[in-house]
Amino acid sequence: MNDKTKIQLEYVLNCSPKVLFNWLSTASGLAEWFADDVKVKGKKFTFIWEGSEQSAEMTLHKENRLVRYTWLDEEEGYFEFRISQDELTGDVSLIIIDFAEEDEQEETKGLWDTQIADLKHILGS
Repeated sequence: MNDKTKIQLEYVLNCSPKVLFNWLSTASGLAEWFADDVKVKGKKFTFIWEGSEQSAEMTLHKENRLVRYTWLDEEEGYFEFRISQDELTGDVSLIIIDFAEEDEQEETKGLWDTQIADLKHILGS
């Protein structure tokens, strides 16, 4: 098995950390832009894309700052959303941490770009 490489992406979004956090940490929020549907039982989130399901557990949760989902069917696989706000400009950035095989990095970045474009559209930013 190839070791996956950590990818860090950053997007500036035009909304408050509190509003953004809601879109990143709730089933209803994530279903609007991240997956076709999201089901939640406790800390277990099941993401549904075009009929296929993947489950993850919310393993880190810091109000309005950070949320991490650890995949239940992969060893040590997770993705993380971090929210940072520039103290001077007030700009809010969404930092995404994800992992991809060496030959899938561009594709993974492209998928995030598409999903974040959907999120920006919803936020009106």
